[in-house]
Amino acid sequence: MKWIGLCLAMVVSVVTARAQVELNGRWVCRRASEVSIDGKVLSQPRGPLDGWMPAVVPGTVLTSLVKEGLAPDPFYGMNNEHIPDIYTTGNAYYTYWFVHDFTAARATGQEHVWLQFRGVNYGFDAYLNGHRLNDSTHYGMFLRAEYDITPWLAADGHNRLAVIVYPPDPPGNPNGGQGGDGMIARNVAHQYVAGWDWIQPIRDRNTGIWDKVLLRRTGPVKVDHPHVVTLVPGVRKAEGPQAPAVVCVTAEVSNETGKAQTGTLSYRLAGRTLTAKVALGPHESKLVTLPADTVRQPRLWWPNGYGAQPLYTLTLRYGGDTLPVQFGIRQMDAVWNAHSRSREIRVNGRRIFIRGGNWIVSDAMLRLSRERYDAEVRLHRDMRLNLIRVWGGALTERPEFYDACDRYGLLVMQDFWNSGDCNGRWPDPKKLEDQATRRRYPDDHGLFIASAADQIRMIRNHPSLAFWCGGNEITPPDDILHALQDSLLPMLDGTRWFATYSNTDSMSYNSLGGNGDGPYGIQPLSTFWEHRTFPFNSEVGSVGLGDEASLSRFMPVENRVIPRGGKELDSVWAYHKYIPYDHFPDAYGDARDIGEFTRIAQLLNYDQYRGLAEGFRAHAWDWYTGVIIWKTQNPWTALRGQMYDYYLDPNACLYGLHEGGEVLHAAFDPVKERLWVLNDGPAATVRLRATAYDMQGGAHPVAARVVQAEADTSAELADVKTAIDSLRAGKGLFLLLEIPGHSRNLYWLPDSSGRYTGLRELAPARVTVHIKRLGNTRPGKGEAEVTLLNPGPIPAFFNRLSVTDSRTGLRLLPTFYSDNYGSLMPGETWKVRIEWPSPVEGEPVLTVEGWNVKKANFRGL
Repeated sequence: MKWIGLCLAMVVSVVTARAQVELNGRWVCRRASEVSIDGKVLSQPRGPLDGWMPAVVPGTVLTSLVKEGLAPDPFYGMNNEHIPDIYTTGNAYYTYWFVHDFTAARATGQEHVWLQFRGVNYGFDAYLNGHRLNDSTHYGMFLRAEYDITPWLAADGHNRLAVIVYPPDPPGNPNGGQGGDGMIARNVAHQYVAGWDWIQPIRDRNTGIWDKVLLRRTGPVKVDHPHVVTLVPGVRKAEGPQAPAVVCVTAEVSNETGKAQTGTLSYRLAGRTLTAKVALGPHESKLVTLPADTVRQPRLWWPNGYGAQPLYTLTLRYGGDTLPVQFGIRQMDAVWNAHSRSREIRVNGRRIFIRGGNWIVSDAMLRLSRERYDAEVRLHRDMRLNLIRVWGGALTERPEFYDACDRYGLLVMQDFWNSGDCNGRWPDPKKLEDQATRRRYPDDHGLFIASAADQIRMIRNHPSLAFWCGGNEITPPDDILHALQDSLLPMLDGTRWFATYSNTDSMSYNSLGGNGDGPYGIQPLSTFWEHRTFPFNSEVGSVGLGDEASLSRFMPVENRVIPRGGKELDSVWAYHKYIPYDHFPDAYGDARDIGEFTRIAQLLNYDQYRGLAEGFRAHAWDWYTGVIIWKTQNPWTALRGQMYDYYLDPNACLYGLHEGGEVLHAAFDPVKERLWVLNDGPAATVRLRATAYDMQGGAHPVAARVVQAEADTSAELADVKTAIDSLRAGKGLFLLLEIPGHSRNLYWLPDSSGRYTGLRELAPARVTVHIKRLGNTRPGKGEAEVTLLNPGPIPAFFNRLSVTDSRTGLRLLPTFYSDNYGSLMPGETWKVRIEWPSPVEGEPVLTVEGWNVKKANFRGL
């Protein structure tokens, strides 16, 4: 193995007098079996450590090995098969020491210095300057740890931290089952790492210091665990004057000295200071309730599509200790809708029709960052969703994820760490232990409860956090369930609804039988309109293949072939969990190559998710109160269930959802062949216009009428069957629905045989492009408004915009488009706002390519 010598004494992070800093400088690591000295000796800050490998912290053992070229990229091709699995090697193979040198001055006066671990998987022992910090091994992926290191900081300011990290035990056998043989669930940790139907096993089970390591300086009294509760009585509107709201604040204060302390806990908000006197005995801690504050003309926080997301900050103070807290003023309620027999989510008194996406984790190897969180949540905002469900087989996400949800207005349904697959909802021959035994997982219930309490405290102030869920498709064991439901959540939160599991009848009454989830594959569009499913479906979805450019990032060229079913399926497609498109591409004709196949897939992607959004919205408040798509993102290079790929490149699924999610939207019911107006906003009087276009671009008016769109309703309008059936019979047609100023929605309808013969024969078209460069509103970003015009008589169909690097020809990622995969009828224009990362190797170039528009590059971005 190639090891790299590194002199830690020369590369250090410096801890200054700031209240909190991250130890994010240069770390090194080495397999513990290759280290002959113990932690007390290893952590002595003297001289270099030769033969140690640079480490990624936050990160995992495998993250570091891949970064240093000592393991292949497990996301590419079949590389994952060439990485030793911990089940085969034994845990010692992935048990590693991590070492970090940092400079920090010793505490002065009554100051205290704290070392905080925000997440380690799975157990660890920590040593600082020759002293062991924890008396016994700390266990639990979701239990933070904090140590008062005031006595152990070096007098000269040069300190060495050494941490030995132990993998989950047992790591589980990745035998192809959901969560492998299920044994991974005996730990209080994530379960997908043993493999699932959308991912291959993570070979080290993500062993490592996977979240931040922080130093915090406080005074003799430490302020911790703030809790901000906001009350917004009545039914509010997003615009106009607001009645007052109430802000209630509590915090824990701890006397870290052997002497009694008397002082004042305070915070300042909107020009007012609120205080509470606090007396603490030696080493005493108290929960302090500050006076409630009435905020006049509050700026209310709303979910995406319903209003803005203003945020407030208050800073708690006690003596020399300060603790800032960001929050939003809003009230969250979950009431029972007796008509639909499902839960109805209300924000600030207003009912919100939930359009959500299931989220696994940002990166399967836990390479987490504020920037990636921001990009992913922003993409969900662009889908016009208003909720993300954090799935129970993964994590409580890091605070930076909820920060992004706060900014973009994405409500969060947060699962705890159970799954019906591993935790015994069903008999399963892939599992090592029987169903009853698995129902008692994890092994340490006390650790689960302590971890749950800790994570509740960590994220409860985020306005985006909407409700809690006991687990994915199953409740936790009874004692854990009662602790969550009857003790922890009422005591530590008390403001949010708790669903005992993801498809509980108290969320969505299941009168249809089965598990209450799905379906998960490609479906006729009629399914979304006429087949009733669960009234608040926590998992329903379809396909999600990316285009050829997406495949090229992780699939060897020899494997980029048209996927065939059964035993003929290419090994890489099978390994990356391809979900078939069945016979649906056949309606577009035989694909000549993989590029054409993926272009057809994008047409199906767009139609599937637009149809899903429209069908559920059409039955809002009658059949449904919400729907959550399975799933909207992949933290691995899977070939299913994604609106964008692992590399953050969107496919047409995203823009189908974007189209179907317009606040005021004109829709076409493919079953009854009727027009609808779907309205998630205030009442409005609008004009609806429907025009059919033949394949030569000829326009045929179908309907035009004035519509009174009532607030938060769907309305079934004109029957256009007679008007369009004769037009579509021969070659199919385009149907354009417009509500000027609100909605433009184009459908492509097949001929009378159900085939898209007209699209196959569509004559070439061209578009002209005008680029207007905009001033950058975000550092390191380029922005432009692009206007496309179809000057000819032929429709310019299904145009994909990309921003590419002129030198490499590769797409710049992540790039954000206000719209994409757009079509222009004769004489139409289309404006798209684009933001891309900069700088680039060459220069950014706009690439335009459509179904019948030849690929072309345009400079000027």
